[in-house]
Amino acid sequence: QVQLVESGGGLVQAGGSLRLSCVASGTIFSINAMGWYRQGPGKQRELVAGITRGYNTDYTDSVKGRFTISRDNARNTVYLQMNSLKPEDTAVYYCALKKYYSGSSYSGSLSPDYWGQGTQVTVSS
Repeated sequence: QVQLVESGGGLVQAGGSLRLSCVASGTIFSINAMGWYRQGPGKQRELVAGITRGYNTDYTDSVKGRFTISRDNARNTVYLQMNSLKPEDTAVYYCALKKYYSGSSYSGSLSPDYWGQGTQVTVSS
């Protein structure tokens, strides 16, 4: 089993920044991909950004140039640096892990095996 614990959410004004962290623990195999998803009020969950074991990254169009995903494999941790936040970024952000994944990109069609409990990000205008 794998446990994912997110932190770093909160309330921020538009234009501000937040950094989310997600620590994975448990039985973690070295080949995996990790991603950040979000679900806004009345919306479906969507992929925000993903990163492969080889550090290839993918982003949804609405966050390109503002968000950066990174990972520290030694610490089993993935980060999401969010800059220039907008009210429409308000959502619960979830960390996810896809095990046994050696692909070169992280797409929205991937189905993660494990999810974190989520952390709330609220951006005020």
